[in-house]
Amino acid sequence: MRMNDKLSIGTGRDREAAPDIRTEVRTDTIRAYLKKKLRSDQILSDKIDEKYLSDAMGRRKGAAALVVFPESAAEVSFIMRSAWENELPVTPRGAGTNLTGATVPDGGIVLDLSRMNRILEFDPDTFTATVEPGVLLADFQSYVEEKGYFYPPDPGEKQSTIGGNISTNAGGMRAVKYGVTRDYVMGLELVKADGTVITVGSRNRKDSSGLSLTNLLIGSEGTLAVITKCILRLLPKPEYSVSALVPFRTLREGIASVHTLSASGTAPTAVEFVEKDVVRLGEEFTGEKFPPCDAACYLILTFDGSRTGVEEDLKKAETVLRRSGASGFLVLDEPELAKRVWKIRGALVKAVEAVSIQEPVDVVVPIDRIEEFVTFCSGLQKETGIGMVSFGHAGDGNVHLCVVRGDIPQERWETELSAVLARIYSKAEELGGLISGEHGIGLAKKRYFEHASSPELLELMRMIKQSFDGKGILNPGKSYLES
Repeated sequence: MRMNDKLSIGTGRDREAAPDIRTEVRTDTIRAYLKKKLRSDQILSDKIDEKYLSDAMGRRKGAAALVVFPESAAEVSFIMRSAWENELPVTPRGAGTNLTGATVPDGGIVLDLSRMNRILEFDPDTFTATVEPGVLLADFQSYVEEKGYFYPPDPGEKQSTIGGNISTNAGGMRAVKYGVTRDYVMGLELVKADGTVITVGSRNRKDSSGLSLTNLLIGSEGTLAVITKCILRLLPKPEYSVSALVPFRTLREGIASVHTLSASGTAPTAVEFVEKDVVRLGEEFTGEKFPPCDAACYLILTFDGSRTGVEEDLKKAETVLRRSGASGFLVLDEPELAKRVWKIRGALVKAVEAVSIQEPVDVVVPIDRIEEFVTFCSGLQKETGIGMVSFGHAGDGNVHLCVVRGDIPQERWETELSAVLARIYSKAEELGGLISGEHGIGLAKKRYFEHASSPELLELMRMIKQSFDGKGILNPGKSYLES
């Protein structure tokens, strides 16, 4: 088959005109073409597992003719060049831990990058490491920490991939001190939609040489190019780290105390808040137990650095928080106890999902408005009767809400959920906040993002998409980047 021989492949944009096109894909022809450079075990076309057609939530499902597993940038380039010539949609995928539908395919190829999982280079002289996109976050963090180094980005899902973290600009619990994924990506190797391989960024700490294309790709959710190599910045591993659990009698007191703590001169690595009811769900889900405390809300703090500095920060934090209404201050200086508390915190989304269908929200607001936003959500829950479980990164304003269905019938749930989400996102916008702090937009938040954005901003983003992917084959149907 020649490169200019078009395959009869339908994309999601063809649905209304010809809803059955995707079921008529000439799968055997496509597979034979790709097998010119790929092994048969790298191409899946029969009985495609549903996990490749969805995200971590599993409720939104797409369709695909093929799942392809490249093992090098050259293979990604070949696949993309083939897709470009035949106008075949391609959905990049890592570990599939996305929560917003960004990995739901709209026909064509699912490009699974999980086999590109090598740590290519560790360079202590420049404090960098170069990895492939399929490397798991947990594996990479363990690897560098064994060598005395530290990779700070720390989203709750540790089985996510580095490429996926970059594609959503993942933040996590340590963002309050160390920042987000964007702050640790120095360079990328990319494959454009037409198969062209380019490199952006470098190992240099400074760069005033033209536009920052590296930053443009971070958070783009696979809509602009496919990441095939990542140059990551490392830090020396902190000498000492310890966590503390701080109970409060009311959620409002706990949230209000965060701003006071931030202004106190302490430097916490993480400041998480979580309500008692969701802690109970986390305990049931993990089989672990929080230390016994009578509280409606908890703050979970971590401090790291020199032992002396950490101990001073702990004392200052305890004084500040007790004055702000804390009913206790438990230092989690036993490693197993700290591990147990953080395990429960890290499992909260899954714990809620285990008992009820829910829609995850990750609104971010300015840090001085977080109390107002959480108070609004509490009032909205009482007004509507729709359950809302709240927790999140209080230190950086990133509030995680699980809007819970409970026993509401499906038809009513869809209508009421849409109305509730519109009010939540509208309030965030009113407070100067944003639709997503770290999960991305995907399918779930597309219309809310479009509503919150000016036509001029959206048009500029679409022009950027056009310059990278003029045929619109990369992750189509997902984003505000399409007219």
